[in-house]
Amino acid sequence: MTAFTIRVPDDVADRLNQLAQKLDRSRSYVAAQAIEDFVSREEWQLEEIEAGIAEADRGEFASDDDLARVVGKYVKTTSRS
Repeated sequence: MTAFTIRVPDDVADRLNQLAQKLDRSRSYVAAQAIEDFVSREEWQLEEIEAGIAEADRGEFASDDDLARVVGKYVKTTSRS
């Protein structure tokens, strides 16, 4: 395991300390969990973006009809008399 130092604003450090105390965990543990969660979420998001770009590069787009069906599921149309 690698150890390193980071700087955070005082209010963030205070909040981290309070959270660690409430969880009965060390500040280091809570900070490590937060970093791990952030890294995992960012990796996932970037992978999804890269996959979408690759699909677009291959010309894999939804047709106008496909898009209209999806939008139609979530948007109610109103008729005017």
